[in-house]
Amino acid sequence: MFQFSSLPVLLCVMTVSCSEIKSCEDAQKTCSVITCGIPVTNGSPGRDGRDGPKGEKGEPGQGPRGLQGPPGKMGPPGIPGAPGLAGLKGQKGDHGGSSVAETTLADVEREIRHLKSQLYHMKKLQTFSLGKRSGKKLYVTNGEKMPFSKVKALCNELQATVATPKSAEENEAIQHVAEDSAFLGITDEVTEGQFVYMTGGGLTYSNWKKDEPNDYGSGEDCVALRTDGLWNDVSCSSSYLAVCEFPA
Repeated sequence: MFQFSSLPVLLCVMTVSCSEIKSCEDAQKTCSVITCGIPVTNGSPGRDGRDGPKGEKGEPGQGPRGLQGPPGKMGPPGIPGAPGLAGLKGQKGDHGGSSVAETTLADVEREIRHLKSQLYHMKKLQTFSLGKRSGKKLYVTNGEKMPFSKVKALCNELQATVATPKSAEENEAIQHVAEDSAFLGITDEVTEGQFVYMTGGGLTYSNWKKDEPNDYGSGEDCVALRTDGLWNDVSCSSSYLAVCEFPA
């Protein structure tokens, strides 16, 4: 079978028997194609053939590479593995720095020095405005009169003692502070007629008024400093000025 649909001349098809050789020769003079045998018509297209084998991978293209796509979703976590063996023990490290503690301690010491300076200044002001200093003793009064028991309690509360002169200078200092009769830290409450210091020990200095002490009425076991600086034994229940003694 032959197809010549694109030829410009009309093809004449004649079918003759092969035994009729002369007729074919004659026909060739009028038709360019002579077919001997049974005439046929165009058949339907045949089925597609099978795919051939896959070719070898080609070379990468020369064009620009595309952008990387977004990462995919994270997969499920895997099963935890078995714990590893314990590592070797490391060397002992250096001691930690103590800079913070040292700084704090320095701040505290500086604050203490500042407070001591302020305290010393306040003592000087107190000595000048309220009390009277004699040697290493400071005498202060609140200007109130009270029985001897309350004077002792007041001075103890202030971490002081009742004023006790042990020299003429101290006696004069107390006299100037009191400006009135004041109790002294001297009694004979333990043994009548034996006056001693409340802090312990016998008298090393005295300034009794003439004919004193006389234990008038058998009840004068305390001592009062008069405005003239002389001493007199008095009743401890009487009220006299409170004067306390502080270490200066």
